[in-house]
Amino acid sequence: MNPAASTSGRLVAYGCLALSMSLVGIYVALSKPLVAAFPVLLLAWLRFGIAALAMPHWLQPTPDEPPMSARTRGLVFLESFLGNFLFSICMLFGVSLTSAVSAGVIMASIPAVVAVASWLFLRERITVRIGLAIACAALGIGLLAFTPTHAPTTTGSAAGAPSMPWLGNLLVFCAVLCEAAYAVIGKSLTGKLGPKRIASLINLWGFVLSMPFGIWFALQFDFTAVRFGTWALLVAYALAASIWTVWLWMTGLRHVPAAQAGVFTVLLPVSAALVGVLVLGENLTSPQLLAFAIALVGVVLATWPGRRT
Repeated sequence: MNPAASTSGRLVAYGCLALSMSLVGIYVALSKPLVAAFPVLLLAWLRFGIAALAMPHWLQPTPDEPPMSARTRGLVFLESFLGNFLFSICMLFGVSLTSAVSAGVIMASIPAVVAVASWLFLRERITVRIGLAIACAALGIGLLAFTPTHAPTTTGSAAGAPSMPWLGNLLVFCAVLCEAAYAVIGKSLTGKLGPKRIASLINLWGFVLSMPFGIWFALQFDFTAVRFGTWALLVAYALAASIWTVWLWMTGLRHVPAAQAGVFTVLLPVSAALVGVLVLGENLTSPQLLAFAIALVGVVLATWPGRRT
């Protein structure tokens, strides 16, 4: 293989992984108005349903794609159940019950958990450089989580004071485990299915899994009270969460080991914090700048080309 072409393809893969996790952080940060407008389980069902309407043509297999085996079908279901359905529910409910500081600290463990899972289930070797990158990711996001702007605010609502922080912390950590499963299972699927087909199949499973809850909440919900801007944000959220981020992640994961790809999850809480600064008007402090710098060092360590033999 041409070394230049190989390097170029790997850089494109890195770009896809980075953009995917950045978009996840952005839509998580901007989903607060949606959680305020819709029940969480109804919001999940609407998200999967809108995305399903946008990509039915992605369900068709490519001409060179072999028929799915029973194991592949099972992996597709697990990818959707753990990395799509449960991740969304655990994260949204968890953040509503605990403080943003606690959630940020727990999310700092995502790269490490992905690396351990890839070592256990995919037998991937964790190099010293990847280990240092994971440490930088955890240190950067941990420092970011302890900055004052990440403390929960009290704006007169009950959400300002978490009522069950221990349960919220547990749910956020469950979301971390779901994210690790998403990376590891996705690595297995990319060798069997194309990125577009994976995205469409796991979204369809998400729609089916959330349907009973969605219908129950929909029968009691006043849709006429939702403003046009909220509907527009819902459509953008559905397209980003179920189509763009999944396709980008699976595209990049085809060319990058799961442990190395897991370092890019550091961009999830980083991009969410940047949205808070640039869109929600929060202050950017010196500790935040240092956290971003440390996180960037981790990404550079993970993506720097190694010596060729």
